[in-house]
Amino acid sequence: MNLRGIHHVSINVTNLERAREFYVDILGLDELERPELGFPGLWLKAGAQEVHLLAIDSERPLKEQHFAFDVTDVEAVQQALVAADVMVSAPSEIAGICRQAFTRDPSGNLIEFNQRL
Repeated sequence: MNLRGIHHVSINVTNLERAREFYVDILGLDELERPELGFPGLWLKAGAQEVHLLAIDSERPLKEQHFAFDVTDVEAVQQALVAADVMVSAPSEIAGICRQAFTRDPSGNLIEFNQRL
């Protein structure tokens, strides 16, 4: 078995337009062409990985379940989110490993911004 990395993460969103504004307009992910799958959604690109948004109503996300974006400057990300009126935690550090900040998307999904040290 040769697992080469994560291709994509799929998350459910409750409002596709609000999710598009957050992920594309605020975070700057690129929107990809998406085939018709029988339900609405978006495929987005973040570096070499993808985030797939599924506009399927389901239960609330678990409070601790999350995915993380690899960033070069967590403070700059935090400042940009604050400027966009997005609530985000102050950056904190796991000694010798990373600096990180957290936010929630409009559907309540927890997102980490992780800067490796």
